[in-house]
Amino acid sequence: MKGIVVDASVALAWCFPDEHSEYADDVLDALEGQTVVVPSVWVLEVANAVLVAERRKRIGKADIVRFVALLGNLSISEMSVPVGGILETVIPLGREHGLSAYDAAYLDVAVRTGLALATADGPLEGAARKAGVVIWTSRKSGKGKR
Repeated sequence: MKGIVVDASVALAWCFPDEHSEYADDVLDALEGQTVVVPSVWVLEVANAVLVAERRKRIGKADIVRFVALLGNLSISEMSVPVGGILETVIPLGREHGLSAYDAAYLDVAVRTGLALATADGPLEGAARKAGVVIWTSRKSGKGKR
C-alpha cells in the first residue's frame, strides 16, 4: 500500500486557521496520488474536534463544508482493529508508550502497514520513533518532524 498514516492533529490543521502549519500543508501536498491511512476512530476524532470548534465559535459552517470537501477529495483507507486486537495491540502499545487508546491506534496502524506517520503530536511522535516507525518529513521544504 502506498500512503501516509495521518493523525487527527495534522488533518485538523487543514481546518483550523489557528492550527495551520507548513508541515500539515506539505503532508496534504504529498498525498496526491497516495492514500491517507487511518484507524477507524479517526473520522470520529476529527468530527468531534470540528463539532467542538464550531460550538466554541472557532470555525463556522462554511469552514466545515470546505474541510469536509477537502477530505472528500482524498483517498482515505480506514483500518479497523478487531476486538481481540485491542487487547493484543492497542492496549499494550498505549501501556508501553504512555499513550491514549486513540494515539495507540495510530501507532498500531503505522506499525502494521510499515507506512510513515504524519503527526503534530509530540508524545505520539516519540512513541512512534521508539517503536521504529518512520515520521513523515517534507521533502519539499525539508521541514517536519525529525
